[in-house]
Amino acid sequence: MGLLFFAYRDFTGVADALLERQGFGRAHHRVLYFVNLRPGMPVADLLDILKITKQSLARVLRQLVDSGYIEQRTGHADRRQRLLHATDKGRQLFAALSATQASRIDASIDALPPGAARMVRLFLVGMVDPSDRVVLDRLNLTINI
Repeated sequence: MGLLFFAYRDFTGVADALLERQGFGRAHHRVLYFVNLRPGMPVADLLDILKITKQSLARVLRQLVDSGYIEQRTGHADRRQRLLHATDKGRQLFAALSATQASRIDASIDALPPGAARMVRLFLVGMVDPSDRVVLDRLNLTINI
């Protein structure tokens, strides 16, 4: 568990500093991540993925919308549906946040022996609650396993 603590601390450190300069925190990062991963994601899907209340998401989402990082559009088939899209500004912040994290992951994976990357992915999937693994598939997060 200690290794996970230190890995997570270092994985999030640079992103946290960048978010703080924008007046944001990790909750904002999670929303930006999934909205960029799946443009047009309904708010209901984001609530399901993040496992947070509507109130918690509303505060974070309002800040991201008001700051011009995310926009909400009404659904085509269901006008009550709110679909989330990152703006250019939101995609740029996401890219900046992801760059250092992706390079940290890539460097760590590159240092492993051949075939070990698959084992790391299997380990991470194994850490996810079995009931949520279908969500990983829906988001194409298990495609390289």
